[in-house]
Amino acid sequence: MLGVNIDLGPYLERLCTEVKRVSQEEVFHLAELLYTTWENGNTVFVVGNGGSACTASHLCEDLGKGCLAQENLCDESRRRLRVLSLTDNVGWLTAIGNDCGYDQIFVQQLMNFGQPGDVLVAISGSGNSPNVLRAVDWANRHGLQTFGMTGFRGGKLKEMAHAGIHVPLDDMGMVESVHICLIHWIVDDLHARVNSSGRHAKVH
Repeated sequence: MLGVNIDLGPYLERLCTEVKRVSQEEVFHLAELLYTTWENGNTVFVVGNGGSACTASHLCEDLGKGCLAQENLCDESRRRLRVLSLTDNVGWLTAIGNDCGYDQIFVQQLMNFGQPGDVLVAISGSGNSPNVLRAVDWANRHGLQTFGMTGFRGGKLKEMAHAGIHVPLDDMGMVESVHICLIHWIVDDLHARVNSSGRHAKVH
């Protein structure tokens, strides 16, 4: 934990440095993937554990509500992004964890909903969470596009996912901070494109 050893100023400077180190191409790739999913009417699923579970919930909420302009939220004719965080159904999660094992909590849900052409965004700082990896493996074998968000050395998730955003940093808190920072820009980009501003995700 970097904040244990350094004061706030250096911590914030390091956070800014790590954000700037992220590959913009990787960020644009996720933005384009989400926009294409919206265009095609497919579904985005999001998974993660702990802080990454909270990031998954946050991403789902922002994408579900935030891709439409405020004045269009009540317009039933407007196309919505189909997005679901598999971290949020406590009853289902605990039933699967109790009856099948914790490594099954995401893949069992995905078996109910996932279809070819859908997208699975898998968030794991270590990249080695067994429940996340099982979901990615199933998605890869059933025609879904998989996108990993990782830290540290990327773990198995970085190797398994079709694409991803990697934060090469050995500090979980800062990795999660970078992930959520990037997610906010991605949601804003989708909002701009869905609401016909003419903007497209690309390297500037």
